[in-house]
Amino acid sequence: MKHGQKAKGLTRKEIERREEMLSPLAAKSKYSRGRKYPEQEHPYRSTYQRDRDRIIHSAAFRRLEYKTQVFVYHEGDYYRTRLTHTLEVAQIARTMSKTLFLNEDLTEAIALAHDVGHTPFGHAVEAVLDELMKEEGGFNHNAQGIRVVDLLEERYPNFRGLNLSWETREGLLKHSSSGIENYIPQGYEEFLGEQPTLEAQIMDIADEIAYDNHDLDDGIKSGMISEENLRRIKLWNMTCEQVRKKYTRITKEIRVYLIIRNLINLQVTDLIDNALKNIKKLKVAEFKDVKQCTKRIVAFSKEMAQQKEELRGFLFKHLYCHWRVLRMSNKARRFIRSLFAIYLDNPQLLPPSFRDNVKRGETIKRIICDYISGMTDRYALEEYKRLFDPDEKV
Repeated sequence: MKHGQKAKGLTRKEIERREEMLSPLAAKSKYSRGRKYPEQEHPYRSTYQRDRDRIIHSAAFRRLEYKTQVFVYHEGDYYRTRLTHTLEVAQIARTMSKTLFLNEDLTEAIALAHDVGHTPFGHAVEAVLDELMKEEGGFNHNAQGIRVVDLLEERYPNFRGLNLSWETREGLLKHSSSGIENYIPQGYEEFLGEQPTLEAQIMDIADEIAYDNHDLDDGIKSGMISEENLRRIKLWNMTCEQVRKKYTRITKEIRVYLIIRNLINLQVTDLIDNALKNIKKLKVAEFKDVKQCTKRIVAFSKEMAQQKEELRGFLFKHLYCHWRVLRMSNKARRFIRSLFAIYLDNPQLLPPSFRDNVKRGETIKRIICDYISGMTDRYALEEYKRLFDPDEKV
């Protein structure tokens, strides 16, 4: 800086100018399809940076701290929660996004929001709510995430929701590639018919990498998974041998940490390399080519996909179907059904802020579903005690 020249902050326009140096396949904030409710742009933050910040400051994001990943919160402070999982996903996704010259801010915004629609007690309760809501469109945590950011978060005087950008909302709704067309809520048909951005595709796979490897880590630490059984898994065995050859005198804890770290690195590297191959093979040259592509570009190589499938099958059998996990899941399903039934029988037991949604045209079942899905594990347990335990204070 020259003498006498005034220092200048990094403005939004300068951020947008720097984004022009990203890959032509990247989603650039300057060309966003905008927000549902028009707002004046911020002088120092891009569209996607504002999305990220709104998500971080939302109540739904904070509640992720006490929502189950696999282990219920009271089983120990060490195990992952939805919040720590979300932060791990964001870190992995940003690394891949930076390497591929994509928009890190959009990637991070989608990553931080991707689990805000999750229920307490993991997928067991999601299945229960899907069954209880089958006559009203069912329940899916991606679709619920859209409800959270578009309707249930109330922080602004002129509109409901967080009023996120089109691209962040698309990534939140479509971050999973498996049958999401069956869960697109009424009024969101505009998101059908094209592939999500590469930033959303990266987040989807980063989510998969994070929960596979970190559930594996938690499973070993809990004693539900043994290293002896894992030796039959090619991906684990290969990585384990690499660590053993390099480090001969380390503790089990450090060895497991190094194996998990190397597994993540191996998968991220494969994903980046294969995405670059797919871009070349599919002749994807512009952003519009990404959206109109016949299949997703960000995917594992065939060999890695097969190895990961073997690992996921192992996790399903030895962790997700472990008797301790099944016992807690079964308990959760039973008392969530009981909560749903008692609210349906007497809606006056719901908080006034939720009952008011009847005036907005919401059905009582959808209101109950919104309320229960937003609960933390701890709150759901306490609510059950308040409503069913005669000795518990109301």
